Amino acid sequence: MKRILLLFCIAGFLAPLMSQTVKPKISFNEQSHNFGKFKEADGKVTHKFEFVNTGGSDLIVQNVTASCGCTAPRWTREPVPPGGKGFVAATYNPAGRPGSFRKYVTVISNSNPGSVRLTIAGEVVPKPRTVEDDYRYAMGPMRLKSNHLAFGNIKNTVKSEKRLEVINHSDAPVEIAFERVPKHITIKAEPATLKPEEKGFLVASYNAPARNDWGFVIDRMGLKINGVSERNYSLVISANIEEDFAAMTAEQLAKAPVLSVDDPEFKFGKIKQGEKVEHIYVLTNSGKSDLHIRKVKASCGCTAVQPEKRVITPGESVDIKTVFNSAGKVGNQNKTVTIITNDPKKSKMILWVKGEVVKS
Repeated sequence: MKRILLLFCIAGFLAPLMSQTVKPKISFNEQSHNFGKFKEADGKVTHKFEFVNTGGSDLIVQNVTASCGCTAPRWTREPVPPGGKGFVAATYNPAGRPGSFRKYVTVISNSNPGSVRLTIAGEVVPKPRTVEDDYRYAMGPMRLKSNHLAFGNIKNTVKSEKRLEVINHSDAPVEIAFERVPKHITIKAEPATLKPEEKGFLVASYNAPARNDWGFVIDRMGLKINGVSERNYSLVISANIEEDFAAMTAEQLAKAPVLSVDDPEFKFGKIKQGEKVEHIYVLTNSGKSDLHIRKVKASCGCTAVQPEKRVITPGESVDIKTVFNSAGKVGNQNKTVTIITNDPKKSKMILWVKGEVVKS
């Protein structure tokens, strides 16, 4: 009887151990690796983390995910038998990422525990910068830091100046001239002729009163390099023109117009591709003086019918009809209609058109 009881006790003790050894178990030789210092110019680096299945049944690595797009993992795809070996390889691409880094790779398997986190770290020594790195846009022998001069927010009463750095990346002089320049912009090159490898500036002045527009506006002009015009010799100039209310007194602000809308969001639900939906927004002047509608502009896919009148007296309302055309569109849609007025507290109001387009 004592022997039988002893056998039961031993069996009860061994059963949990046996059940544990039957399960697969992933055991890594190491769970972190430091690449140390390496050069960005040398390209990608890879480390292979090796593991052993120390369990009692086949181990399957189900997925490997990286903490960001900087690491590209590879791993053993086939089942690993007990005692067998496998690997997880993590690759780091240093291009455009100088400095220290620490990234994580999560390994999901049928092991217990089912998740293991691996770490790769190191320090990327940046490659020497080239002219092409600093002056990304080429126009013949001349290179520019950008092909876009952005003036940002600018009041409708002022002039503003911006400078764009350029370089003559050749062994001959470069003469710079301009064409198709809008009347509200003046631009010049300093100097007008660049010596070989000489740096200079394109200096532009923006006259907002002469532009006589509102909101985000874009202009394009051409450049002539050594008397030659090419399609890509073009410069984009943008500005967001806002009304200047700084001179208004407290009394004027108290009597100012106030723009209100019955509902700033139109939700059309779900429609089939190719269908059109219409909506009318009701704008009201809730203030104490005339409301001037400066501009009505719809985003791509929408058409906003201009209001019947642009001067709205106190207490008066006006309709703005918006049409959304779903042709060529699919999925969730978020379109806008921008209203710009002389309301000093909210000169720009965004109206939304939202819904879902499904394929018919």
